[in-house]
Amino acid sequence: MAAHPAHRASTGERINSPETTAKLEQALQARGIRLTRQRRVIVQVMDNAERHLDAGAILERAQKIDPGVHRVTVYRTLDLLKKHGLIDELDLLHLRGDQHYYESHGPRDHIHVACLRCGKVREFESRLYEQLKQQIERDFHMQVTMSRTEVGGYCADCLKHRKG
Repeated sequence: MAAHPAHRASTGERINSPETTAKLEQALQARGIRLTRQRRVIVQVMDNAERHLDAGAILERAQKIDPGVHRVTVYRTLDLLKKHGLIDELDLLHLRGDQHYYESHGPRDHIHVACLRCGKVREFESRLYEQLKQQIERDFHMQVTMSRTEVGGYCADCLKHRKG
């Protein structure tokens, strides 16, 4: 496996590369979970997402692939994926209202960095974040199985507009 740099920041909203994008379909098959046609389409949409998607966006994209995908199937599939620890449900600092967003797990946890003005969200991975989780494990005598961190501030573009 290739060495990871000390940190990585996404250039878009998500850090997507072959090594970081989860393969939900493979994970479900490995757990012996039946993949109906509709579930397969929903999982495909999530695996190929370049940004954080809410349930409505997942439904819309899934229906472009298969118009027979139903809203209730999207919610049931999201619940199934959450129950098996394959996706996270995020509120992203409620920058976009009360919507919740879903993302598949990559091999490393990451921090969501959001601009409080324009709402742009990016992802940041860091060895220091991994070290912090290890310290928490040692100090609290526990195994960290998930972490969720969000940081809010103002991006460079919004700072320029505030000063100008």
